[in-house]
Amino acid sequence: MVICIFGDSITWGAFDYKNGGWVGRLRNYFEEKDEEIEVYNLGVAGNKTKDLLARFENEVKVRKVDVIVFAIGINDVGRDEVSFSNNINKLYKMARKYSSKIVFIGLTRVDERKTKVLSFFAGKKYTNSRIEKLDEIIKDFCQKMDLKYIEVGDLIKNEDLVDGLHPNSTGHEKMYKRIRAELKNYLEIK
Repeated sequence: MVICIFGDSITWGAFDYKNGGWVGRLRNYFEEKDEEIEVYNLGVAGNKTKDLLARFENEVKVRKVDVIVFAIGINDVGRDEVSFSNNINKLYKMARKYSSKIVFIGLTRVDERKTKVLSFFAGKKYTNSRIEKLDEIIKDFCQKMDLKYIEVGDLIKNEDLVDGLHPNSTGHEKMYKRIRAELKNYLEIK
């Protein structure tokens, strides 16, 4: 089984130098269990849904994918809800050409005390109220399309964030444990 996980810097595993984030942990878990499961981390730092739309088909068509996981959206905080919703729908339609097993990971929350003052975040609206609106769009879309949605918005606390946005090793561990359990159940893996 081939699992392709598409996303942004959180998916990529930013700031978790030892374990490669929640996706690196997931890959290691399946490799250690000697499962015939390959996990591809296709997270790119800074990606928004429009960036993923531009690269998705090139990334997915070179792999014989069985499961597509989307963990994207937090960088879309500056987009309007209609454009974001349209991009989620377009990603889904593209993914359906390659797999019937499509999963969306919800969005983590931020420490606004940091995201409002650091120059790295200048001009972006990384607020929890904004992120919650985008997360709700993902959740509603998954419900409407009968897709698997994995909630992570309740997991990450301020102390689990390196810079206000990116999870530290503890935060990635929390995400990994929930996502692993949900994926195993969804894919009926023992």
